[in-house]
Amino acid sequence: MSATEEQSTPQETPKATRQPRRRRRTTPKAPKAPVESAAPVSPRTVAVERPSPEGFLPSARTRFAHPSEQEFAHILDFYGVAWDYEPRSFPLRWDEDRVVEMFTPDFYLKDLGLYVELTTLKQSLVTEKNHKLRLLRELYPDINIKLLYRRDYHRLLAKYGYGPLALGQVRGIERVLLSTQQVQKRVAELGHQISQDYQGQQPVLVGVLRGVLCFMADLMREISLPVSVDFMAISYYGGDNGASVRITKDLDLPIAGKDVLLVEDIVDTGMTLRFILNYLQSRSPASLKVCTLLDKRVRRIAEAPLAYVGFEVPDEFVVGYGLDYLERYRNLPFIGILKPEEAPPSAT
Repeated sequence: MSATEEQSTPQETPKATRQPRRRRRTTPKAPKAPVESAAPVSPRTVAVERPSPEGFLPSARTRFAHPSEQEFAHILDFYGVAWDYEPRSFPLRWDEDRVVEMFTPDFYLKDLGLYVELTTLKQSLVTEKNHKLRLLRELYPDINIKLLYRRDYHRLLAKYGYGPLALGQVRGIERVLLSTQQVQKRVAELGHQISQDYQGQQPVLVGVLRGVLCFMADLMREISLPVSVDFMAISYYGGDNGASVRITKDLDLPIAGKDVLLVEDIVDTGMTLRFILNYLQSRSPASLKVCTLLDKRVRRIAEAPLAYVGFEVPDEFVVGYGLDYLERYRNLPFIGILKPEEAPPSAT
């Protein structure tokens, strides 16, 4: 079942049987270092293929103790969040020098430095688990851990910038290609590089509507120079030799003698880009360069010089961060790959 589909989930099964409690020690001993988990796996396990965050290809088999853990892992993989399953156990009670009770969080999210313990129990039934978490926080104050209910999966990730809260926005997305963090980090790097290269100049940023809106807005705020901004709009029509390009909105600013940086959301065949560059060059700018967020080089037909490239992307139909399909998905904070059944035939 898809990670974004609703499903009823049975109550969780304990991951291990605890040893009997003894009464000779009632107060916690000074905490020892967390140990690697060696708890036996519950009989009610689900064997699944765990995709790697880089390529989303099966790389290891993970046995989950509960279907809700499998579902959460799928959501993490969808957003490209690196995770470990039950990587550590934290001793909570000792009998002399022997550990008699431990707590093993379900997940560790490496990039966030966060342990996550899932629960499918009702609020009134999680008193014991909350008690253990409070004890863990007292014994290990440097450990960042959260108890997470199913309804909170997306809310937690959204807090850290991974994806939207509204599930309807991602139902047509096969997976996240570039996370919000990756995009913002790269845009900041591009802005810094442009600021260095254009030092002492006042470039004019020219964007082609509408897919470039998000990229242009973020990029200009990362450039530490005085800049001017203008926009063009184009459309396609059927000509004698196939589809042709025409300008539906021209520049409002004169660019003769100015240093122009054409900002694009994505470059694929290069045919449209070459048309726009020839048009801008006819306006006699002092210099003309191209900055594109995405470069789909595999589809290149007409070569064009790209001074700044955010990411090279595969031959997939990508949406989000300004890019759309039928005016949908523009407001996604990440860049995702559209499901094959949702993509237009020309995208294959």
